[in-house]
Amino acid sequence: MQIHTVKKGDSLWELSQRYDVPLEHIYAANSFTAQSPLVIGQAVIIPSPGDGLQHKVLVGESLWKIGQRYGVSIRQLVEANHLTNPALIMPGQLLTIPKAAKPIIEVNAYTEKLGSNGIELVNQIGDYLTYLSPFSYRVQMNGSLTPLDDSAIINAAYSKRVAPMMVITNFENGTFKPDIAHAVLSDSNYQSSLIANILNVMREKGYLAINVDFEYVPPADRELYNEFLQRLVDALHPYNLQVSTALAPKLSANQTGTLYEAHDYAAHGRIVDFVILMTYEWGWSGGPPRAVAPLNEVVKVLNFALSVIPSEKIVMGMPLYGYDWKLPYVQGGGWAPTVSPYEAVNRAAKYGATIRYDEESQSPYYHYYDEEGREHVVWYEDARSVQAKFDIVKAYKLRGVSYWVLGVNFPQNWFVLGENFTIKKLV
Repeated sequence: MQIHTVKKGDSLWELSQRYDVPLEHIYAANSFTAQSPLVIGQAVIIPSPGDGLQHKVLVGESLWKIGQRYGVSIRQLVEANHLTNPALIMPGQLLTIPKAAKPIIEVNAYTEKLGSNGIELVNQIGDYLTYLSPFSYRVQMNGSLTPLDDSAIINAAYSKRVAPMMVITNFENGTFKPDIAHAVLSDSNYQSSLIANILNVMREKGYLAINVDFEYVPPADRELYNEFLQRLVDALHPYNLQVSTALAPKLSANQTGTLYEAHDYAAHGRIVDFVILMTYEWGWSGGPPRAVAPLNEVVKVLNFALSVIPSEKIVMGMPLYGYDWKLPYVQGGGWAPTVSPYEAVNRAAKYGATIRYDEESQSPYYHYYDEEGREHVVWYEDARSVQAKFDIVKAYKLRGVSYWVLGVNFPQNWFVLGENFTIKKLV
């Protein structure tokens, strides 16, 4: 796979000729149609012609150069072609290109779509998932759980060999409630009730893992939260059920703020099976315009996490969306609507924008003026930005990635994910 940045005068037909890749393969990799626009600065996936196929050696080519093109080593090429002298390859010679070995990772995706739309999404991208996390069972102050109509989507997950992961939250009326978390964490009887309810739901519905997403936990309840997680692990492990937590993106152990203080990275890393770092929402709907998951900021969180949590327990969060802000930005002046990467490119084409790429954050963005003459800026994700994140996953040898949230149209992500990794299946 290569990622081409569109320049003035490019066409899909010309790209297929330049890279010697059938046009329909480019269409498929990017989910293009005949009506799909090309925008200057847009990222276009060019799938590799080599997939156990053959390559005709060109004048001046070396095994190293050929290996770089297809992502395989010289040794793999030598073994696949039974070469006795790697330096002696001739123009016109046909070489078999072996499939490159891919790292194995786990992939989670949260979903709020539990009906027919959610089932259709699982059928479309289930091959790329280890876990599916319906969002969410809401914890009540007495340890009870609000019911969730999740049976159909759990069945869909199993049909694609995806392990359902139960999500519990202290979410109520559109926000995370510190008082709910405190009520449960400070009362051992409520905790016992909650753990019994969790176990009943998991065994009844067929959940194989749980994700505890308690946010804005009162800082004074930090140790109580850790103790609850240990109780939950002790209760679920005898049934071979995994426990994970969602953690706010911290830069240090003593970072202040209600979102951060009760999230004890070192304790979670020791107690639970894995953690999901919520490494997104730097750019958020109510805040100033910037990349949603700027890689330079994500790496800072990972560097701290890796100092206290084993890499094999760390799952890096990734967004499937962007935002469209009106300018000038005014705090409290309105919410930026969510935009899918697919729609972001179409919007850029509609308004004649040129897509830029910020090297520091490794994220695409562009400016445009709407019909009323109002300036906008759009930050989103594309094939380049997710490839940059996948490179970090490989370099840091992380357990995997977790997406928020299914239902946002980003077909390039799944192709790039599949080109980089083998997805672990637990079912």
